[in-house]
Amino acid sequence: MITKETTMLLEIAQLISSLNTDSITEERKEVLQPLIDFIQQKTTANSAIRINFICTHNSRRSHLSQVWAQTMATYFNIKNVNCYSGGTEATALFPMVAETLKNQGFQIQKLSETSNPVYAIKFSENEHPVIGFSKSYEDPFNPTSEFAAVMTCSQADGGCPFIAGAEKRVPITFEDPKAFDNTPQQAEKYAERSIQIATELFYIFSQINK
Repeated sequence: MITKETTMLLEIAQLISSLNTDSITEERKEVLQPLIDFIQQKTTANSAIRINFICTHNSRRSHLSQVWAQTMATYFNIKNVNCYSGGTEATALFPMVAETLKNQGFQIQKLSETSNPVYAIKFSENEHPVIGFSKSYEDPFNPTSEFAAVMTCSQADGGCPFIAGAEKRVPITFEDPKAFDNTPQQAEKYAERSIQIATELFYIFSQINK
C-alpha cells in the first residue's frame, strides 16, 4: 500500500495508524459498500471523484465526514477526489467540531469572524486545506452534477428524497453528537464520533484498487 503518510501532519498520521477497522461490523460494511463502488468506478475510469456529504444543518457530521474523506483520499493517494458538504439549510460549523479536529492534529485557521465563520482545515503539509463553512447542499460552492450525495443523518436522508445533480445517493448515517452539547461528555462524544467517521472512511478508501 502506497500512501502519502510522510506529507500528513504528524499527529494525524499517528492517529490514522491507530485506527482499527475490526470495529466495523459486516452489516455496517454493507452500508459503506455503495460508496466504495462509486469511488472505485471513478478511479478505474480515471474520472473526477466528487463526494458531497449532506446533513440537515451542515454543522457537525457532514463536516467531519468531508474533512476525513479528503484526508483519507490523500493518505491512500487516490487521485482526483474533491469532498464537499452541505445541509438542507445553512447554519454554522459548530465550534466543537473545529476544536475536536484541532485536538486530533488538524491545523485550524479561522478565516472570518461572522455568524457563519469560514475555516481552513489543514491535514497535510502540502495539500490544499479543506474549506469549512455551513451551506446548503445546493450552494454554488458545491458541485451541481456528477457527484455522490452521502446522507450523513437520517433526517436529511428522509427529508430529501431527491438531490438534484447527484449521480449516486448513499445513506451512511451517524449518531449526532449534538445530543451531548453542554454536558460533561461533550468533548469525549465529539472525539468518539470523529474517530468513528475516520475509521469508516479509512476502510472505504483502503478498499480502492488504483
